[in-house]
Amino acid sequence: MTLHTEDLFDRITDELAYRYEGTFSRSEVTSQVMRSRAELEPTSRHPEFLPVLVEKHARDQLLASASAQGRLAKATPEILFVCVHNEGRSQMAAALAEHLSEGRVHVRSAGAHPTGIINPLVVEALRERGIELEHAYPTALSGDILQASDVVVRMGTTLDASPGYRSLDWDVADPQHQPLDVVRAIRDDLEERVIELLQDLDIPVRATALTPTAPQVAARPVRDMVSRFQLPWLKVG
Repeated sequence: MTLHTEDLFDRITDELAYRYEGTFSRSEVTSQVMRSRAELEPTSRHPEFLPVLVEKHARDQLLASASAQGRLAKATPEILFVCVHNEGRSQMAAALAEHLSEGRVHVRSAGAHPTGIINPLVVEALRERGIELEHAYPTALSGDILQASDVVVRMGTTLDASPGYRSLDWDVADPQHQPLDVVRAIRDDLEERVIELLQDLDIPVRATALTPTAPQVAARPVRDMVSRFQLPWLKVG
């Protein structure tokens, strides 16, 4: 690492310490920045983006910790989407929730066993909707993130029950190793579920929603994909 890059990490620490002054000590902020860097650096394919990713990861972790410990009052609901690898379903669901709610909810995604990569077809399918995942990164599930959440949506994984949050299980197909048409169908399925969840939470949905909200609209493409690609693992209707 060059001195310039190290200076960037020092600046990240300075900015976060200022932002969370009175909530976290500088040493706590420094430790979190170091942990975030240690987690993300080994799998970073674009070193030039690493400081940006570390800053976002550290900020999210600090906010989650503050919320879990009651150090900060929540201004918006917290939704956490969890899948196995955090490379497909949970990334798509979180991106859609952020987009459709226009920032009225705080959204996170995490994986029980993150792989360190994002499925490129997931990135492409979301880009078709005008949503970019260029700087997204897989995140490992942590206790603080769970405790800070109001709603936890699980897809393909299990978590111990907790009275601290509302838990939902979504039976959504895994886009891993699937062609783009199937990934698109999974995206549309998630979109309908996200819209329904936001409406259930009384969160206004973007006026120009990405697709109609009728459940059968999303169900039809998934059924078509199952027939076309013969996916016996995907249960529909």
